Amino acid sequence: MTPTPPPGRYGRWRDQAIALGWLIVVWNLFWGEVTLANLVGGTLVGAAVLVFFPLPPVSFGGRLRVRALLVLAGAFVVELVSASVHVAAIAVRPGYRPRGAIIGVRLRVRSDLNLALTAELLSLVPGTLIVEVDRDAGVLYVHVLDVRGPQDLAGSRDRILAVEQRVVRAIGSDAELRRLSADPDAPSTDPADRRSET
Repeated sequence: MTPTPPPGRYGRWRDQAIALGWLIVVWNLFWGEVTLANLVGGTLVGAAVLVFFPLPPVSFGGRLRVRALLVLAGAFVVELVSASVHVAAIAVRPGYRPRGAIIGVRLRVRSDLNLALTAELLSLVPGTLIVEVDRDAGVLYVHVLDVRGPQDLAGSRDRILAVEQRVVRAIGSDAELRRLSADPDAPSTDPADRRSET
């Protein structure tokens, strides 16, 4: 597989527009409501972030799949509500002290875009927080709340991989879709995966 060539002028503008759109969405999520003021504020803040803190170019070699995108959005809303109820129940339970844990989960698709989107979606759900991202190895280190035993750790790992799967099905390339069935801990032969094998 040959590396993806750097995007041309149109590709850079397209990537900037997509990044600005995501920043506007995140800004409105922070405020908790979509209003004209939040849309304008998100646009101004997003534009300032892109101008003063430019990110390295992230190539997008996949394609948008509307049905999978709707599944991703629907599953995210369900997880958001469910996790919010769970965290609220923990907060009001008298005398209960939940245990937390940090787990490392190796993603199957180790592109920058997949790492960023999966980490962002996980961080927005109450009870999970990204502690560190190992970009070279494609590993997310996630703090999870209310861990009672090994089965909770395995369940959290499965949920993280399920989020990755929905992201890749929504915007991934055909090659990335094939990688979803691979063992995440197996060595990758794809040169697009930046991993340290030393």
